[in-house]
Amino acid sequence: MKNKPHYAVESVDHALRLATLLQQEGPLGVSEAAEHLRVSRSTAHRLLAMLVYRDFAEQDADRRYRAGPVLSPADATTAPVSALRRAALPHMRALVADLQETANLVILAGNHARFVVTVECDQVLRVGDRSGRTLPAHLASGGKTLLAALPRDQLAEHLPPDDMARLRRELSLVRKRGFAINDQLTETGLTAVGVAIPWPAATPTAALSIAMPSVRFSRDLLPTWVSALSETAAAIAADLL
Repeated sequence: MKNKPHYAVESVDHALRLATLLQQEGPLGVSEAAEHLRVSRSTAHRLLAMLVYRDFAEQDADRRYRAGPVLSPADATTAPVSALRRAALPHMRALVADLQETANLVILAGNHARFVVTVECDQVLRVGDRSGRTLPAHLASGGKTLLAALPRDQLAEHLPPDDMARLRRELSLVRKRGFAINDQLTETGLTAVGVAIPWPAATPTAALSIAMPSVRFSRDLLPTWVSALSETAAAIAADLL
């Protein structure tokens, strides 16, 4: 028998109950969520917004909320996440100190790019922590570099069928250049540049990216960013040996 802990945090309890409702009972509106939890509509809305931010929920076109990717069975990944995190963090911190933009470590999990760890920069206007979130791999900069590194006969398993030809051409260009750009494809006002981390004796399953407000993105600075990313990715790979 489980007893409610004496130190229970009510807002956490509400969020967990709400996530369970979405997973087990299907889509909910704000009023329905408020009724289930016996809280105000404004509180329910804030809870749902946080669940959406962390990918526990998604909002449909009709403004109802449903279970998000985190509440679905996890896609398999071959990346040793804890070893990657340990190897990458010191190098990511140095990269952020140098470039003054937020850095992300990303792995390929099925058709998604999963953010393993974020190191935020100190600028007032900056991209925040994306740890734990997932994005379609063919849209995220790091995801694109990992898809481009896959054997061509495996790509069809990871790309949406309705845009296959265009995406194959784009990934071919990413393969030649060695980097990828996400220019506001996943979030308005956000631009990211990514490179694959050279995987020891195997196809890369992790990537490194920097993300910035689009107003700071400059094609003139792209060579500098790609060079710094590539050097950092190589240093991470060396520490994984």
